[in-house]
Amino acid sequence: MKQLEIAVGIIRNQQGEIFITQRAADAHMANKLEFPGGKIEVGETPEQALVRELQEETGITPTTFSLFHQLAYEFPDRHVTLWFFMVEKWEGEPWGKEGQPGQWVAQNSLVAADFPPANEPVISKLQQR
Repeated sequence: MKQLEIAVGIIRNQQGEIFITQRAADAHMANKLEFPGGKIEVGETPEQALVRELQEETGITPTTFSLFHQLAYEFPDRHVTLWFFMVEKWEGEPWGKEGQPGQWVAQNSLVAADFPPANEPVISKLQQR
């Protein structure tokens, strides 16, 4: 079974909105909403992967972030460990740099069913804040 380590950025602005993107139609969990991020490469820390992935996917460079939640999740074909970082400060303005739709959504308006199932505990935690 495939084992993946993923660094994920919860990009939150001062208005309490979170930047989310939509997964590609040909990706695993196609068309679901997601927090931007991606695979942690060999020799990379989760923090290094977060910075690289957010630069590649959204065009921003995170400057202030902290680990918000970590979890393991098993899909039928893969086992993923997700490192969710709360990103509170960054350089640049996030956008869908790889052509993916992106939008700002109020933190308390996030709907777990719109995201891959592994995100559910994180969205619940965000809604309690």
